[in-house]
Amino acid sequence: MPLDRIDRALLTELERDARQSFAQLGETVGLSKTPAWKRVQALEAAGVIEGYRALVNPQAVGLEIHAFVQVEVAFERHDAFEAAVRRHPAVLACYATAGDADYVLEVRARTMSDLDQLLRQELCMLPGIKRFSTTIGMKTIKAHGSVMGVTAG
Repeated sequence: MPLDRIDRALLTELERDARQSFAQLGETVGLSKTPAWKRVQALEAAGVIEGYRALVNPQAVGLEIHAFVQVEVAFERHDAFEAAVRRHPAVLACYATAGDADYVLEVRARTMSDLDQLLRQELCMLPGIKRFSTTIGMKTIKAHGSVMGVTAG
């Protein structure tokens, strides 16, 4: 879907604050409420906007440990591995990668003991796992960046 200046402005505003009213959104981008709402509906229908959600602070709900797990998977087991990862609640994100690992998983745990249990008793049992290595995130410097910020320019 080709995006014009107003579509980009709407997306930028929605990334900043998706809870604002369509009247506020329209005013910010130079439209009235109904045209703003129709444009947002069109962006949703085209799959440009995938959804809306609350960003929950992991530490506020007791998930103190942030880890990234690089995984090597047996060639013939990639489909089964990906299906299992999609179902696993502790895996927040999974990316297929080029490089030393086939995938990088982002996981959260309450404690180091919980992470150890997750790695040794759950993730190592996923289909096709040949090896994995884990890196612990010490401090988040930036998260939830703006996609529209990348497309600007």
